[in-house]
Amino acid sequence: MNQTTKNRDLEAMFTAFKEKSASYLKNYKFLFSLNNIDVGTAEKELCFQSDKTALYHYSPLSDSPQKVPTLVVYALVNRPYMLDLQPDRSLVRNLLSHGVDLYMIDWGYPDRSDQYLTMDDYINGYLDDCVDYVKRRTGHHKVNLIGICQGGTFATIYTALNPTKVKNLVTMVTPIDFSSDEALLFKWSRFIDVDTMVDALGIIPADFLNLGFMMVRPFDRLLKYVNFLENLDQKEKTLNFLRMEKWIFDSPGQAGECYRQFIKDLYQENKLVQDRLDIGGKQVHLSQISMPVLNIYARYDHIVPPAATIALQKHITSKDTELYEFEGGHIGLFVSSKTQKEVGPAVAQWLRQRDR
Repeated sequence: MNQTTKNRDLEAMFTAFKEKSASYLKNYKFLFSLNNIDVGTAEKELCFQSDKTALYHYSPLSDSPQKVPTLVVYALVNRPYMLDLQPDRSLVRNLLSHGVDLYMIDWGYPDRSDQYLTMDDYINGYLDDCVDYVKRRTGHHKVNLIGICQGGTFATIYTALNPTKVKNLVTMVTPIDFSSDEALLFKWSRFIDVDTMVDALGIIPADFLNLGFMMVRPFDRLLKYVNFLENLDQKEKTLNFLRMEKWIFDSPGQAGECYRQFIKDLYQENKLVQDRLDIGGKQVHLSQISMPVLNIYARYDHIVPPAATIALQKHITSKDTELYEFEGGHIGLFVSSKTQKEVGPAVAQWLRQRDR
């Protein structure tokens, strides 16, 4: 290669570098000009509160509302606005547009004053209070429950303990049988020295939990950030990415005693499917669930493996059950465009068919 060719190549490299740098600079200016990332924008009202637990009612978006009110029980470990991340990817708006009369629990952010809260406090206390409030407000003797992930486990336990209060139960990517070896989180949780953690910390830090979730697929996250930098010039993609990142890192800490029992009794001893789980002095028997059940799992879920969710079907006595497979992952079940077309309408239709 002669000197002229070398100079031409160097000049081309420098020009490309300068153009790329200018592009990145422009994109970074756009990024830092953003003051707030809007999430959870569906119209709602705070209608009940007990300590840090808040209950919201969403404004209807349909002229033909369903009769039986529906209460969404989200997980403790994340924020419920995942279900309303943005207007065009919102399970909340989807259900509302199909006539579901929707309520949702927001567990809030526990602090040191909450470290002694137990599963009994959350399930027989706050959740039961919310159910009773919805019943009083609407005049119905029963409510529909939609449980999400860990919130689905809570909703299932609540339904088994209070079958006369639940009209229909919908579980979404809900762990029931914790014996599965198909997910790293399930394996790791069996070896956590949870007693030492809770005794030392009181409140389990959100950063610890987030680190665990990120370590499940670390290279996927690295690739995600690389793609983000490459697409900074696309405003909508950038905003979509930032909404998701806001949700991921906006995680509450966990009340120590509740976390202790959830890890020991479920992940480590798998008591729920063995009829050995004790909540507030009452044994939980899944066979008490005889009302209609819609059980939804994600085929490629790496957080809650399908087998852990599907197992619910074997332990309930309901004659009206449906198992729904979503062709996607744990998070995709709530935010993908496919969900908006398929899952939301399917849940709403299932509830409407039993709305009597």
